[in-house]
Amino acid sequence: MTQQERHEAIVEMVKLHGYASIEQLAKAFVVTPQTVRRDLNLLADNGVIKRVHGGAGIESSTVNTAYHTRKTLNLDAKRRIAELLAGRIPNSSSLFINIGTSNEFIAEALCHHSGLEVITNNLNVAAILQHKTDFNVIVAGGQVRSRDGGIIGEATIDFINQFKVDFGIIGISGIDRDGSLLEFDYQEVRVAQAIIQNSRQIFLAADHSKFHRNAVVRQGNLGQLDAFFTDRQPPDPLVQLMREHGVALHVANPEADSVEAIGAEGDAVESSPTL
Repeated sequence: MTQQERHEAIVEMVKLHGYASIEQLAKAFVVTPQTVRRDLNLLADNGVIKRVHGGAGIESSTVNTAYHTRKTLNLDAKRRIAELLAGRIPNSSSLFINIGTSNEFIAEALCHHSGLEVITNNLNVAAILQHKTDFNVIVAGGQVRSRDGGIIGEATIDFINQFKVDFGIIGISGIDRDGSLLEFDYQEVRVAQAIIQNSRQIFLAADHSKFHRNAVVRQGNLGQLDAFFTDRQPPDPLVQLMREHGVALHVANPEADSVEAIGAEGDAVESSPTL
């Protein structure tokens, strides 16, 4: 069993029982307690489980991790994903960029482009792009969330509904095994749904920690996407779902010379990780 497979099995065991001790996990996976502690610390750092004394419990499905913590998690993975996704956006395109730390890395990667029109409900994205004199950056109106600079509410939805753009770039807090895209804030979800409805192509950016994370509000489904950008191969049920719906899967793998992907017809294709 590889480390990644063990991590996935640990998460499933913790979810099943609500709590698992270091001793239980060491016995179940025939590894030392020290190995289990390292596994749990890494999973907790990625926001997948909650580290507690003597073992691990499940993360809350109703309260998101603090913004400043999410901003520091999986930095290398988010940067690789951002560069890969940005390489798929042509110059002089129009796009929505919604709330999320991954989307803020994407905004940074897009600074190498020219002539973009960007509509965003993320004040951090707007701040990143404001210095691009050849960009037209439009900020949605609405209620500003103090914890992360996200803009939400009915006014935000009404504003987004006035546009029809080439690309909608969205993020999520978790992906269920049935393909459900999950979030914590109902108002944020409604804005994301408006972005999906008013974009010609939908790109989702999410690192591997989202594969096992629960959240309480359903934003949509993987089948609604045109492309999914991540840093590790998703679990088989998600890959199968994307094949069925013709969703392109782009995996930014730092250990490979190229990026494996599932094409729109479900066939394996390759693309450069530095487009």
